Amino acid sequence: MKYILDTNIWLLAMDSMEALPPQVSKVLSTAANVPVGLSAISPWEVFKKESIGKLHFTRPVRQWVNIATRPEFIELIPLTPEISYESCQLPGPFHRDPANQIVVATARVHGLTLITKDKSVLDYLHVQTLWE
Repeated sequence: MKYILDTNIWLLAMDSMEALPPQVSKVLSTAANVPVGLSAISPWEVFKKESIGKLHFTRPVRQWVNIATRPEFIELIPLTPEISYESCQLPGPFHRDPANQIVVATARVHGLTLITKDKSVLDYLHVQTLWE
C-alpha cells in the first residue's frame, strides 16, 4: 500500500472518478496501487455527516459504506494508540479538525502519500500529498 485517501477523495472516487484530476485517476486505476488505504475515521465521518444532513446518498448510508470499503479497492487502517498519539503531536501548525489530524497522522505513521484536495493539508509540509 502506497496511498491513503482523504475522506472527501474517498467519496469522490466511489461516486464519480471522472471528477478527480487525471494524475489521481491514474494512481487509483493502476493495479499496483490497489488497495489504497483509508483511515478508520473516514467511515465515522461519513456516518456523522449523513446523520446531521451534510451528506446524502441514493442508498442507505450503511450500505454505501459497506460497498465503498470493499477489500479489493480499500484497506481500512485501524486507529491505533500510535496514530492517536501522533495525531496529538503533529509537528508545526495544523488546523484543529480531529478527523483530519487522524488522517494525516495515519499517513505519517504508515509512510503513505495522502490523496487530498484540502488546501490546509496540501499546504502542510509534514505529510506527503498528491492532488494535481
